[in-house]
Amino acid sequence: MFTSILDSAEGFPIGAAVLTTVCSILFGFLIAAVYMSKGKYTKSYVTALVLLPVIVQVIIMMVNGSVGAGIATAGAFSLVRFRSQPASAKETSTIFLAMAVGLSNAMGYLTFSLFVTAVFCLLMFVLEHTKFGEKKSNERSIKIVIPESLDYTEVFDDLFPIYLKNIQLDRVRTTNMGSMFELTYMAEFISEDRQKEFIDAVRCRNGNLTVLVSRQVAEKEEL
Repeated sequence: MFTSILDSAEGFPIGAAVLTTVCSILFGFLIAAVYMSKGKYTKSYVTALVLLPVIVQVIIMMVNGSVGAGIATAGAFSLVRFRSQPASAKETSTIFLAMAVGLSNAMGYLTFSLFVTAVFCLLMFVLEHTKFGEKKSNERSIKIVIPESLDYTEVFDDLFPIYLKNIQLDRVRTTNMGSMFELTYMAEFISEDRQKEFIDAVRCRNGNLTVLVSRQVAEKEEL
């Protein structure tokens, strides 16, 4: 059963305070290390993951037992806005984990904090190194530039079905002072080995202008 090391003490004994602080630092390093095991990250974000449990722990220990603890805690958590852009779902979840670890350490539940950290880090490691949740699609983004003299609604109607399937015209925009159209299609190749043949055929149709085939870039999932 998880118990607090602060239940039987008045105030904050030096030994307990040092132990909870050390645990917060170690757990922060563990969370940051697992987060860095796969995926993109920045030094500032990883540093924040290490420091956040200690910061939350200090805040909670200072307001613990106060009449206005709830208001103070809400105000302190509202200040955790160190990013200048919206965080992804994974980044947000690790931020909340770091805050939860600091909170449980501040209350003295070190074993429970270790348990939660270990379970979350294990789940994050497993999910990041498996294909769970990945989109199983070979969809490609195809950008083609054509002169304005061509009708983009039907110029490739006879060509695309030879090489592509599930074709969708995603975007049309003018370029080069309105003298050209840039078409963006989302489609799948019937055979991946015929990509060069497809590009050569399109170049013959659009006058050897730009043709770009790339993998679909997944939109950043925000939470």
